[in-house]
Amino acid sequence: MPRRALAAAVVALVLPLSACGSGGDDSGSTDASGKVEGDITFQTWNLRANFKPYFEGLVADFEKKYPGTNVKWVDQPAEGYADKISADAAGGTLPDVVNVSPDLVAPLAKAGLALDVDKAAAKYKKEYLPGAWAGHEIPGMEGTYAFPWYLNTGPLFYNKSLFKEAGLDASKPPTTYDELFADALELADKSDGKVATLANVPTIEDFGRYGVELMNKEGTAFAFNDAKGVELLTKYKELYDAKALDPQALTATPESSGKKFLTGAVAMNPGSALDLGKFKKDAPNLYKNIGITDQITSTGKVNMYVMGLMVNAQSKKKPAAVAFAHFVTDAQNQMSFAKKVAIFPSTAGSLDDPYFTKEDGTDETRVRIAAAGSLKNAVNYTPVLLSEQMKTELRNSVAKALQGKVSPQEALDNAVKACDRLLQQQG
Repeated sequence: MPRRALAAAVVALVLPLSACGSGGDDSGSTDASGKVEGDITFQTWNLRANFKPYFEGLVADFEKKYPGTNVKWVDQPAEGYADKISADAAGGTLPDVVNVSPDLVAPLAKAGLALDVDKAAAKYKKEYLPGAWAGHEIPGMEGTYAFPWYLNTGPLFYNKSLFKEAGLDASKPPTTYDELFADALELADKSDGKVATLANVPTIEDFGRYGVELMNKEGTAFAFNDAKGVELLTKYKELYDAKALDPQALTATPESSGKKFLTGAVAMNPGSALDLGKFKKDAPNLYKNIGITDQITSTGKVNMYVMGLMVNAQSKKKPAAVAFAHFVTDAQNQMSFAKKVAIFPSTAGSLDDPYFTKEDGTDETRVRIAAAGSLKNAVNYTPVLLSEQMKTELRNSVAKALQGKVSPQEALDNAVKACDRLLQQQG
C-alpha cells in the first residue's frame, strides 16, 4: 500500500550523532554557485518498492536537462534509517542529497553537515509554501537546512448521527478546542457516558494547535508547562472524568481508536482517504453519517508533516546537488508525485490545482480536498528537537495527570524536566 511506504512521513526518529558540535567546514560551505555537472548520489527513504519508475524517470529527466551530470539513486529501508544516516555522517559517506524529516536534519545541521538553503538556494524560497520552507529550521540556529518536499496531513471524521442525538448541530462540528470541549461534555452527558468524543490523549501537536509555546527560541529548553499548557491538560482531565474522553485513551493505538469510532463509541477520529473505504465496507451506517472537518485548532493553523531533501554541506558537487534537490521538489515534479500517492506538494500554488479543489464524487477526492484546503497555512508543530523518548515522557506524564495521580501542572513540569535532560544528552 503506497501509504505504508510513506508512513515514514509521520515517524520521528532520534539521531544521536557523535559530532554534535556546531562544526562545519570554513571553506565557504554554503556556496553552491558554479556549473551543474558531475556525479552525485541521491538517497530516498523506503520509496523504491512502490515508486521505482517515477524516480528513474526523474533522474533521467534531470540528466537530460543538465548534460554532464550523473545521479546514482539509492533507497534505504525504513527500518534503521536514522542509524544508517548517523553511520554515514560519522564515516564521511553521506550521500549528496538525502531524504530527511526535520528531526533527522537537526543533528546533521548542528554537526555542519546540512547545507543552509537560506544562503545557498535563497532564490528558490518563494516557490514553496512558507510553513513548509520553515519546516527545516532549527531552534537556536540561523538558516533552513533542507528543501521542503512532500507534505501530509489528515482531516477529522465525525459521526453526524451521534451529534444529532445529543442535540448538537451536525452541520457545525467544533473547530476550536473550546468548542470541542463544550460539545464533548454535552455528548457524554446526553449519552450517560456511553459516547466519548475523543479516543486519544493530547500529544505535542495538540499543545501546539492549542497555542502553547512548545520550546524557547534558542532551542535549549521546552516550555509546554506554561499556563496555557496546564489549561489544556486540565480541560482533558475534565473530559476524562466525564467519560467524554474514552477511558482506554491512555493505552490507545490508532487501530484501537479507529475501532471505537467504527462501532459508534467515539464521535470524532482523525483519518485518511483509506478509512472511508473501510467505513463503507465494515460500517455502512457510519459511512452514511460521516462528516469531514479540519483538525481542531485554536491557532487557525493545522498540523502538517513535512519531508525534505537535505544537501550534504560537504558535497564535492554542490551546484549539481542543489540543482537536483530543487528539481525533485519543483512544482511540476511534486505534482506528478502527488498524483501517484496520497501526499501533498509543498510548492506555492500547487494546492489550487483542480486535483486538490474539484469534487468528482469519490471518497478519496472528498478527503484529499478537505486536507489540501487546510495545508496552505499549516505548520509543523512537532519541535524538530523532540525525540521519540521525549514523546514517551510526555505521554506518561499526561496519563498520570488524567488518572489524578499528579496535578496537570506537576505532570507537565515533570515532562519538561525529563525532556530538557534528554535534550542536554543530545549535545
